[in-house]
Order: sequence, then C-alpha cells, then structure tokens
Amino acid sequence: MSDKSTDAYWKANIRIITICMVIWALVSFGFGIVLRPLIAGIPVGGTDLGFWFAQQGSMLTFIALVFYYRWYMNKLDAEFGVEE
Repeated sequence: MSDKSTDAYWKANIRIITICMVIWALVSFGFGIVLRPLIAGIPVGGTDLGFWFAQQGSMLTFIALVFYYRWYMNKLDAEFGVEE
C-alpha cells in the first residue's frame, strides 16, 4: 500500500471511529443524563425514555455500533486491499 492510500485508509478509519464515539456519547451522556428532563415524558416499556437510554439504550447502541464498525472496517479493508 502506498503512502497516499495508507493516509486515506487511516483518515477513513479515524473518521468512522470519531462518528461512532460521537453517537455513543450523544446517546449515553446526552440522552441518558443531559437531555433526560426533556424526554422524560415519553413512555417506553413502562418507564420514561430518558431512564431507558441511561439503562439500556446506551448499551444497545454500543453493541450496534460495534457491529456497524466491524462491517464498515471489513468493507474498508477490502476497498484498500488489506483484508485478512
């Protein structure tokens, strides 16, 4: 892999990591703590949406992001010819 393609690969990798971390922070910290009073009136599964995000939503989002990252990185690896 040339230096130019290595730089493009790592730029794409860092971009997707940053996007995933921002989504996870928004869901876990934003919806679970900061925005909880605003979304507290929305019922989900017998409790309010803010509590659900704090207890289960952030974990489910994290698991979904892990699987998305794996899928995206496999696609990116194939695109740059570095798949295992």
